[in-house]
Amino acid sequence: MSTSETAPRLVVQAASLGYADRTICHDLDVSIPDAAITVIVGPNACGKSTLLRALSRLLKPTSGQILLDGKPLASYGAKELARQVGLLPQTSIAPDGITVADLVSRGRFPHQSLLHQWSAQDDEAVRSAMERTDVSHLAVRAVDELSGGQRQRVWVAMALAQQTPILLLDEPTTFLDIAHQVEVLELCQDLNRSEGKTVVAVLHDLNQACRYADHLIAMKDGAIVAQGRPGEVITAGVVEAVFGLKCLIIDDPVTGTPLVVPLAGGR
Repeated sequence: MSTSETAPRLVVQAASLGYADRTICHDLDVSIPDAAITVIVGPNACGKSTLLRALSRLLKPTSGQILLDGKPLASYGAKELARQVGLLPQTSIAPDGITVADLVSRGRFPHQSLLHQWSAQDDEAVRSAMERTDVSHLAVRAVDELSGGQRQRVWVAMALAQQTPILLLDEPTTFLDIAHQVEVLELCQDLNRSEGKTVVAVLHDLNQACRYADHLIAMKDGAIVAQGRPGEVITAGVVEAVFGLKCLIIDDPVTGTPLVVPLAGGR
């Protein structure tokens, strides 16, 4: 995790977010720690994915602003931003008949230009991404023939192939069995620790969030209830306030991070 005293690269300042005439999030102030794993948690429809979409510029704030390196996201060109921020959205639809290798290769689009055509570096980025997500053996298969879990890993591979310093993941463990959930989260941790990548993810599993996050953001009703290190955020009081769940917080026997144990009749 970065110990730099400089301002974080990605900052949300008094931003309200929503769709059409419906505001979802109100006056959010968030600083995403550089070179750290940030996980956003909260109940369904609390604004987690809305915040992530705004961080990727898929959603424009109705007030306030989101800055990357001190500049509003809106001031960046599409390819320029895509070389800095990669996004795995919650739902993704692949073109009919596209193969796994071709879809992952699309992650390299932001790096292509008249002066930089496809190169050995692009080949290596695609190969590495597919290998790290365990989809190399599916390279020639059509994406629409795969299981939900396999497709999810292919989308993760495409995001990795983009090779951005900031990676946004909206529920990256969706459709995955527990073994592959752990593999994806371990991969995120490895990317952070070995490459200094800034990772922001939306997760539903509080215990996985505590185990892998350096920084947690807990949301409810479009507002931030608490943010900080997992041990500071995940308390019995915060869990009950955010999720309406009575619980006991103990130390994870493997990592020492907070472990949420629901109490019988906890609601």
